[in-house]
Amino acid sequence: MMESVPLLMATDLHKTYRKHAEKVRVLRGLDMEVFAGEFLSIVGVSGSGKSTLLHLLGTLDRPDEGTIQLEGERIDDLPAERRDRLRNQTFGFIFQFYHLLPELNTLENVLVPQMIKHSTLSWLRQRQPLRRRAVELLERVGLGQRLKHRPRELSGGEMQRAAIARALINQPRILLADEPTGNLDAGTGAEIVQVLRDLNRREGLTIIMVTHNLDIVTETDRVVRLVAGQIERAPQAICDF
Repeated sequence: MMESVPLLMATDLHKTYRKHAEKVRVLRGLDMEVFAGEFLSIVGVSGSGKSTLLHLLGTLDRPDEGTIQLEGERIDDLPAERRDRLRNQTFGFIFQFYHLLPELNTLENVLVPQMIKHSTLSWLRQRQPLRRRAVELLERVGLGQRLKHRPRELSGGEMQRAAIARALINQPRILLADEPTGNLDAGTGAEIVQVLRDLNRREGLTIIMVTHNLDIVTETDRVVRLVAGQIERAPQAICDF
């Protein structure tokens, strides 16, 4: 059951990029609320601002105007160190192109956020229980037999499953997924969305997914559409909570 108070709230967001001498207005006064335990899809045509919005929500970038609040606390204007901590501990990220490190095996890739989180001494003290958690996550996403494989030895679907496990290793409260099925065939993409749906239902993980694929949004709780840098009103409810 979702709470009535938003977990994450964007208010009057504006974002403009410069392309040579031209200014490209991407977001134009966007307002949006996301509730704890929700699986939300953001859809829209290419260039509508979907990925820009996701990057702002996850503090990967800052808005030109407007605010972003997490449980009532403004986060878009936090110092760099606190935003780094949010990205490491509160937000988990999944990208279209996986971003697995080619020199590391699957298990090592999943452990990277924990290596970043801990000092060298702390890592050495805790690496065995952390390694067990990484193995458990990989088993949960169906990669228990691929722990020692490097990315070049994995299929696209397997690499995205590894990326999901990596995004979960620090137990984030919010998972931000930017076109997680964009490089996958329809069948594999459906499997990835089902993995996300199961995580949302079993663990109450809040998920915000950007996609252009309207075939997969039926698995989510709510869909919002971006048109000309704003949310089209009213969003369509896809299924009962």
